[in-house]
Amino acid sequence: MKGTIRPYPILIPEERLDGAKWAVIACDQFTSEPKYWEELDRFVGDAPSALRMILPEALLGDGETTRRIEDADRAMDSYLERGLFRTIESGMILTRRTTAYGRVRTGIVTSVDLEAYSYRAEDRAAIRATEGTVLERIPPRVKIRENAGLELPHVMMLIDDEPDRVMRSVRRGERLYAFDLNMDGGRLEGWNVENPDEVAAAYEALLRPVEQVAKYGSNAGLLMAVGDGNHSLATAKTCWDKLKETLSEEERERHPARFALVEIVNIYDEGIRFEPIHRAVFGDVGELVKTILRESGATNTVGTIVTEAGDCLYPQPDSCAAAVAGVDRILDAYARDHGIRVDYVHGEESVRELAAKGAVGILLPPLPKAELFRIVARGGVLPRKTFSMGEAREKRYYYECKPIRL
Repeated sequence: MKGTIRPYPILIPEERLDGAKWAVIACDQFTSEPKYWEELDRFVGDAPSALRMILPEALLGDGETTRRIEDADRAMDSYLERGLFRTIESGMILTRRTTAYGRVRTGIVTSVDLEAYSYRAEDRAAIRATEGTVLERIPPRVKIRENAGLELPHVMMLIDDEPDRVMRSVRRGERLYAFDLNMDGGRLEGWNVENPDEVAAAYEALLRPVEQVAKYGSNAGLLMAVGDGNHSLATAKTCWDKLKETLSEEERERHPARFALVEIVNIYDEGIRFEPIHRAVFGDVGELVKTILRESGATNTVGTIVTEAGDCLYPQPDSCAAAVAGVDRILDAYARDHGIRVDYVHGEESVRELAAKGAVGILLPPLPKAELFRIVARGGVLPRKTFSMGEAREKRYYYECKPIRL
């Protein structure tokens, strides 16, 4: 079947393996908290695990990046050679995630065609980024992906399907996995989808002009917006665009690297919560608070500033996008004259912990999720790192895999 949704056989760990040790949280979480990853490493021990096939961003820049990438590639090849995977031929899994906060999120794990995706808003692709893509962040990720045999997805796609017709089209089959996640991640369950072609057709129906006009006032041609993992998807696209130049037309049609494994969730799912992505600033921050308050002035673009000495309260901004853009503009200007590092942090508690150690934290407001598709359908994108779907521990865990080389 041709289209935006292209089910491709999925690999999951054999039933005899310990899912609690195999599944690990997305690599871009807890980037300023290496202790999280140290504790996870101790828990996993010598057991087969997705941890051995990824490179946590918290470990980037420690001088061991090249070795870690090579180790991850070897682990993928070893796990394949040892037959540690079970193949799900339907290429589609219904997944249910219950988080430690009691929220339940239902999604579909399947593959999408990278030819239908662009992170450039002007391309008006069926799959679009929701926020600005930082091009400098792609090359390091390309180095991680270019020699890998497998992809482990933490990309989460959103669809605008208020009647929930796609999910109602699913015929649930065999239960494939059910286990508690490590590190307070909650619980993960998955079932084989028995009618992948029908479900794919239900997705594609959202692209019909009558649907688009009813939602957005014009035929926007928008099927999905990337909720999490845009830079990972942009990396997959970059690698595919380079690879396809070496392939014949026939090879391009079927090569596994063309199809990216993702989880697709309805934006109206009760388990989807938009959380702000806060800023934590490290280094020469002596004049930062004064600078923020002075530069923001009457524009009302900053919320709460958190320091070791306490909070500096400021009126909450009227617009989430304006707050993020205003803060980032100030930080970018300040960085030109001071040695600072900015980290993007999920959760107010984590910001306060970092501030207690000398960082300056900036708490930003949440984005109302109903606004997202209207912004993207108009051809717009939000400022980088504007929102996150849930708290850090609610992020997607790596569990399913897909080959990306023949």
